[in-house]
Amino acid sequence: MAESSTGPRVLLLNGPNLNLLGSRDPRQYGSVTLAEIERHVQTLGAELGAAVECAQSNHEGELVEHVHRARELDGVVYNPGAFAHYSIALRDAIEAVDVPCVEVHISNVYAREAFRHTSVTAPVCQGYIAGCGPVGYDLGLRAVLARIEERRAL
Repeated sequence: MAESSTGPRVLLLNGPNLNLLGSRDPRQYGSVTLAEIERHVQTLGAELGAAVECAQSNHEGELVEHVHRARELDGVVYNPGAFAHYSIALRDAIEAVDVPCVEVHISNVYAREAFRHTSVTAPVCQGYIAGCGPVGYDLGLRAVLARIEERRAL
């Protein structure tokens, strides 16, 4: 594990179009910006004894690189956005790194278009949270930290 003297290190990773939070379809995604979510999760992480690093990209290959880098960390909270529904490359990357990953979606994907009802990445994650709005990131962080603790206990 990559735990530092400050506790577990977690990557908060966001995929395509999430850089537009706050202005993109506020009825679906709310008015909170990605920067606000990142600051909030980093603050919560510090309160829980974890360091949270943040990254976002609209490019599949760059997201794969971030997931690969997570091998040096203890866990990942990941909102793959639309890539959840078809990116086998991201699925394979998540499966290849041996750290807990919790998938988060702001909207309730099951209340939306049918093509959003399937995630190819979720089956290789250790948790899945959808439809809780930005608080889903808090839940994702708590869940990944619990998974890290479970691994430590083995």
